[in-house]
Amino acid sequence: MDIWDPKKRSAVMARIKSKDTKPELIVRHYLYHRGYRYRKNVKELPGTPDIVLYKYKIVIFVHGCFWHGHEIDSHIPHSNKSFWEKKIKQNKIRDQRNKIKLKELGWHVMTIWECQLKPAVREQTLLGIEYYINHLFLEKFKTPLPTQENFSSLVAEEAETYTTNSQKE
Repeated sequence: MDIWDPKKRSAVMARIKSKDTKPELIVRHYLYHRGYRYRKNVKELPGTPDIVLYKYKIVIFVHGCFWHGHEIDSHIPHSNKSFWEKKIKQNKIRDQRNKIKLKELGWHVMTIWECQLKPAVREQTLLGIEYYINHLFLEKFKTPLPTQENFSSLVAEEAETYTTNSQKE
């Protein structure tokens, strides 16, 4: 049983934002201040990712725990339970389908949960995002380490041989 009449419930639900939510703003401000440039809510990509870093080929979804059925920090309302179970299950299926499509297109997909941005764990989460971005970027441009055979081709001059005073005598 709902505590509000249908008209009031509709008004409350209509005020729930799908873009520019507080968790999204936290992630976007962090990335921007760390020098990362991005696009937001790119409609041309499956699932309209919240944040798209074209340079790194990374998309970031910032999910609300309730709406996307986070097992750790989500619950189903007692009123109209079958509706909410069906709705959240469909959201999870849609999210998974969009992630698969993005990966097929060559994108790396990150999902940040609303609960991961609570003050107690926010810094750890944001540092983790940055680590992942940098790690993928370095992997993309990784060059093999020089071996003994090809090391000489990396230096501009021939190798010097050094002798100690005891070797001179």
